[in-house]
Amino acid sequence: MTNFTKFDEEQLISLMQQDSLGAFKEIYQRYWKALYAEAYKRLKDKDASEEIVQELFTAFWHKRHELNIHQTIGGYLYKSVGYRVIDHFRKELTRQTHQEFFKLNYTEADHSTEQAIMLKDLQLNITHVVNQLPDKCRSVYELSRVSHKTNKEIASELGISEKTVENHLTKALNRLRLSLNNYLLLLIFLLVK
Repeated sequence: MTNFTKFDEEQLISLMQQDSLGAFKEIYQRYWKALYAEAYKRLKDKDASEEIVQELFTAFWHKRHELNIHQTIGGYLYKSVGYRVIDHFRKELTRQTHQEFFKLNYTEADHSTEQAIMLKDLQLNITHVVNQLPDKCRSVYELSRVSHKTNKEIASELGISEKTVENHLTKALNRLRLSLNNYLLLLIFLLVK
C-alpha cells in the first residue's frame, strides 16, 4: 500500500492525473479543513461552507486530466474557494432580489382572493407542465430555475454538455410558453397592479 503522505504536491497531482484515488484523498486530507475554514470565515454558514468545499473537490477530481496548475495546490484551491464564495454571494443576491421584487409587486395580490386563486392556478399549471417534461429535460429545468445553477454547473452535475443543457432549457421554456399562453393576460394584469 502506497503512503501518499510522503509525496510532494507535484507528485500528487501527477498521480491524480493518472487516476490515483489515493493521491486525491491525500490532497483532500491536506486541504479540506483549511479550505472549509476559509469559506466559513467569509460566509459564516456551516452548511454552505461545507457544500462549497465538497463541490470544489468534486470538480477538482472530475477535471483532474485538464488541470494545469502554475502555483501550489493550496494556492489553486484557496483561489477556487474564493471564486465559489463570490458565486454563492451572487446567487444569494439574485435570489433575494427576486424575493423583494415579488414582495413589492404582489403585496396587493395577497389581499385579493380572486388574484390569489389565479396565481395558485397558474402555479399548478406550471407544475403540471414541468412534470410532463421528459426526465432529463425536467431535471435540467429544475436545476436551472429552482436551484439557480449555471448551465456549466448543470452540465457537470448531470454529465452532459453545456449545449445539451441549453437545448433542454429551450425545449422546457418553449413548452411552458405554449402551454401557458392563456395566462399571459393574468401576468400582464398582475404586473400592472
